[in-house]
Amino acid sequence: MLIRVEEIKEEGLVFDWEEVAEAFPALSELSEAGECTFLAPLRVHLRALRVHEMVEVEGAVETTVSLTCSRCLKEVSLPLAAHFALTFTEELPDIDSEDEDGEGVELSAEEMGLILFQGDEIDLRDAIAEQVVMALPLRPLCDEGCKGLCQVCGADLNNGDCGCQPTPFNAKFAALKGLNVEKK
Repeated sequence: MLIRVEEIKEEGLVFDWEEVAEAFPALSELSEAGECTFLAPLRVHLRALRVHEMVEVEGAVETTVSLTCSRCLKEVSLPLAAHFALTFTEELPDIDSEDEDGEGVELSAEEMGLILFQGDEIDLRDAIAEQVVMALPLRPLCDEGCKGLCQVCGADLNNGDCGCQPTPFNAKFAALKGLNVEKK
């Protein structure tokens, strides 16, 4: 997933390719840790443009991933899609910034939204893996109406009521229930 900067002409450069998730170290780590399973290769479409000394990359990445429902623990297959716009540069542009004291302020590439690269090629592997990780749902659900598991017996409530008595929802002070305080 390399872009040779010299190949980017005035009209830009368009790429379409597929790559297995295992080719990305960050995504391979997720799979090995059991966080998710990638069911399809990553499909990447992007367009690169040169703007002065910078390279603008806009694109989209799509795949299908298997995750565990955060409520009922069933495996669920979800499509992932992420659109992104990234700016790469070989060196930071000069920006005149001053704080309240009139002192110069030094900004990092990250603070300016830029990604530094060296040489004649830009490796997009880490940037694309980052987009996929950010597209993963924080709490995946098999269904918006998923009822989850019973807190008492662990039965899947999507299959029907288990018959257990529900525990009080607000159990903040449950630990103090048996506390006896002697009055003086």
